[in-house]
Amino acid sequence: MTANLATQASNPELSIVIPVYNEEDGLQALFDRLYPALDALASKRNLAYEVVFVNDGSKDRSAGILARQVELRPDVTRAVLFYSNFGQHMAIMAGFEYARGQYIITLDADLQNPPEEIDALTHELLNGHDYVGTIRADRRDSFFRKIASRAMNHLREKITRITMTDQGCMLRGYSRRIVDLVRQCDESNTFIPALGYTFSANPKEISVKHEERFAGESKYSLYQLIRLNFDLVTGFSVMPLQIFSILGMLLAMAAGSLFIHLLVRRFILGAEVEGVFTLFALTFFLIGVMLFGLGLLGEYIGRIYQQVRQRPRYVVQTVLEKK
Repeated sequence: MTANLATQASNPELSIVIPVYNEEDGLQALFDRLYPALDALASKRNLAYEVVFVNDGSKDRSAGILARQVELRPDVTRAVLFYSNFGQHMAIMAGFEYARGQYIITLDADLQNPPEEIDALTHELLNGHDYVGTIRADRRDSFFRKIASRAMNHLREKITRITMTDQGCMLRGYSRRIVDLVRQCDESNTFIPALGYTFSANPKEISVKHEERFAGESKYSLYQLIRLNFDLVTGFSVMPLQIFSILGMLLAMAAGSLFIHLLVRRFILGAEVEGVFTLFALTFFLIGVMLFGLGLLGEYIGRIYQQVRQRPRYVVQTVLEKK
């Protein structure tokens, strides 16, 4: 049964999209768990599948390892190789372009999300859910990372009204309709899980296992995580600009009230040296607020700048597949 299903990969029903960046130490372990899990799923659900790896400009031997895997499992494996590093979400976008299945599941290559969980997502997709989000149970991350993730999830939900419990988990399932809509969006920067959620008519979230990273370290530094959340917030809402406008009005009213207060004190109590230090403190505070506002405005202008250049979001070097 499994062999017959594998030969149907030219017209698969399920596509697994996996971005890869400098994962040479863990790829074989991924293969050893991924393919048996998919073969079992294919036999259980009478479902043809394919695996689309996207090498995001890895500087190690990841591309060569993927090429060998294409040779070993050519009927169900393809590898898209980028010229350079364009980021995880652009790698997933490329995977969407080359995926042929009616159901698409994204999976990280570091084995923190077990490939065996793909069956649970497939079950929900087959039951009619067009978007399947996941919640990492018993997360195997540092305390700081978990606290920061919860804080950003809460802030993002308040600002964007996108109610995803766990925005950082990339193990997600999408119907073909959702993937086609995401591909129609020409944004140079986007957060794919949130974008897919906005197009969903029947979403669902499920809990999945979370394991220690098999090898290497997270590819997201603190700066990149902050950068990602800025992209998420500014890409889905103008509320930060509206909040800043309201804050500006409140500060203007407060400054006017303070001016009147100091003017009255000047005529009643005379000149006061202490008032100079108060004005210094208020001046520095207002300068800080203005600089933050300029930075926030710059985020939106920067997105416009990147968009109007109309540069390719990613550049594919080659596609390794069965001829």
